[in-house]
Amino acid sequence: MTKEAAQKNYTATNINVLKGLEAVRKRPAMYIGDVGPRGLHHLVNEIVDNSIDEALAGYNDFISVKINTDGSVTVEDNGRGIPVDIHPVEKKSALEVVMTVLHAGGKFDKDSYKVSGGLHGVGVSVVNALSEWMKVVVYRDGKIYTQEYLRGIPQMEVKEIGTAKKGQSGTAVTFMPDSEIFKTKKFVFETLAERMRELAYLNKGVRIDISDEIEEENASFHFKGGIREFVEYLDETRTVLHKPVYIEGEKENVPVEVAFEYTDAYSDNIHTYVNNINTIEGGTHLVGFKAALTRTLNAYAYKNKLIKENSKITLSGDDFREGLTAVISVKVMEPQFEGQTKTKLGNSEVKSTVETLVNEKLAEYLEENPSIGKKIIEKCMRAAEAREAARKARDLVRRKNVLDSVSLPGKLADCSINDPEHCEIYIVEGDSAGGSAKQGRDRRFQAILPIKGKILNVEKAKINKILDNNEIKAMVAAIGAGLATDFDPEKVRYGKIIIMTDADVDGSHIRTLLLTFIYRYMKELVTLGKVYIAQPPLYKIKKGKAEHYAFDESERNAILKSMRKDSNGELEGDSDLPKGVSISRYKGLGEMNPEQLWETTMNPETRTVLRVDMESALAADKIFETLMGDEVEPRRAFIEKHAKYAKLDV
Repeated sequence: MTKEAAQKNYTATNINVLKGLEAVRKRPAMYIGDVGPRGLHHLVNEIVDNSIDEALAGYNDFISVKINTDGSVTVEDNGRGIPVDIHPVEKKSALEVVMTVLHAGGKFDKDSYKVSGGLHGVGVSVVNALSEWMKVVVYRDGKIYTQEYLRGIPQMEVKEIGTAKKGQSGTAVTFMPDSEIFKTKKFVFETLAERMRELAYLNKGVRIDISDEIEEENASFHFKGGIREFVEYLDETRTVLHKPVYIEGEKENVPVEVAFEYTDAYSDNIHTYVNNINTIEGGTHLVGFKAALTRTLNAYAYKNKLIKENSKITLSGDDFREGLTAVISVKVMEPQFEGQTKTKLGNSEVKSTVETLVNEKLAEYLEENPSIGKKIIEKCMRAAEAREAARKARDLVRRKNVLDSVSLPGKLADCSINDPEHCEIYIVEGDSAGGSAKQGRDRRFQAILPIKGKILNVEKAKINKILDNNEIKAMVAAIGAGLATDFDPEKVRYGKIIIMTDADVDGSHIRTLLLTFIYRYMKELVTLGKVYIAQPPLYKIKKGKAEHYAFDESERNAILKSMRKDSNGELEGDSDLPKGVSISRYKGLGEMNPEQLWETTMNPETRTVLRVDMESALAADKIFETLMGDEVEPRRAFIEKHAKYAKLDV
């Protein structure tokens, strides 16, 4: 079908309406997650998703995202353009219906879009409702149309404003987030660029340009190799054993793409997507891939006598996944999502689709590439040997009762409540800070586990060595749910695991080591939203008996400025430091007495804690590998690039 024919078939009759927009401004978090930075950036993603859906349908190969000088954002594509003719039910332009009515759009009509990327189909109408203003320009049928809105309300009828260039079509949406809704209106270039890069990998051939006219940054993403290049990007700081294996096919109207390769790492790194949505909790497509990988590699190993007949080692699914980096992308017409974050695919038919396709294609690949097949099996055999050593180490440790949840570590000061949902544990750097935390805590629901120094860097260590580390053993025992393949989220003893380290370089390093361990060996804690980072203050500002705490320099300066104001609100004096005011800078948690630590960092009524989530699992994986891996140059480049953004309280 030509683009012109497709435009004729994509009209107002394809726009189905499910009414209701009134609650969006009253309860924005229901639609975009929150009204902080994450929700703000989600607005851009919602509009880009529409352009990607045009690409999935085969009518768009270019998307432009621009942060404008006034703080607004423009998203433009060269798709078919939103229909502008009169909707048969709503009796108004289809463009206005799409922009102002919740659950209105072509995604509900499978003749227009066989698959679409949005989880809820709320999309651009929600962005419009949460914007101070929005302007849409449509290039369609040789003409240019526009409509403008204030907080979701049209300010005029859809009108024709000019003639489009020959062959020009598409949609341009510009919006300004509403300051009445959002805590911040500042878009971060790298946050948006990370998602645009991901989408470009998942949709090979689509070019996505992104620019920031405020910070004068720009990037262009265009990957002809698609997820093959995605896997190479994920492993650019790792040592790979072979070039990516690529599998593509379609069964039962479900297109499947898989790319994977093995590295010398000790953990797996698998990213799964459904209709471009990152299914961070996996699902049936992941189950199908794992089953096919295990079955096919096992059969290949025995068929080609790569496993010795007298070998006492049997390869397991874990062995076949050690060091594996994979991207799995499927397109499903009616995806069913479940799980804690609603990003776990539940369609049972997809398991057999992926499993059958990977079985067939991988078996063919191995027969055609025996040298790579041999390398993979040798890697898996080494993993099995290490697993056997780890099992012996784990059994030894368990015999000593160190990992047994009944035998808690001696330095743990546990809480008295047994209900995990009402309990929290602070993993605290140093005995001094641990002592203050133990005295200052609320013993009913707060547990304290002090750790000494820097724990083992698990990014570079085998599991048996990890199990030998005393600080890691103490954490595993305290949390009570095991680790790695033995991890059972039902046995987690606390609803919150809070990392509390000093606000200095060493503290940041220890925090990174702890997060790396949790991310690699207890990832479900992050997926379930149970991991937090404490935010201790950097400064205490005292004037007479009044004490104030500041968490960074800007907050300190704001407090000092307020102290300089007289009763009329006018600033007094020229000095930045008001008379009679003293400032103390905390070098570490141990410098705070128990009362101060409770008041500033541990009291749920007054503290600030940052939750670690999986929203940017891809970025997290790259950062952990860059900072904690073997390659020095990528680490140096990362530090040099991001040094200007570093804050002591993060």
